[in-house]
Amino acid sequence: MDERDFFSETETSKPATLSCSHCHQTETYDVRWILRTKKQALGGRADEQDRAKFAKARTYMIRRDDVLLCKNPGCRKRFEITGLQSVVFL
Repeated sequence: MDERDFFSETETSKPATLSCSHCHQTETYDVRWILRTKKQALGGRADEQDRAKFAKARTYMIRRDDVLLCKNPGCRKRFEITGLQSVVFL
């Protein structure tokens, strides 16, 4: 079985306070995340090894955005997200 069989995927956005690396202005941005929620039960075609992996699996989020556009009208440059984890376990 593939790891995707253990989880349900949805896309969500969370606000984060970030500062542009070019103009250094701090703003609140909506950062997109992929939420992988562990399923309640495993499918019938799983073997013992798959059941062991499923028991250890946890719900987690993966950051989808790596680069954002600055909200400052004078800057409007793209900057990389720093200081925000790319994977968060819930």
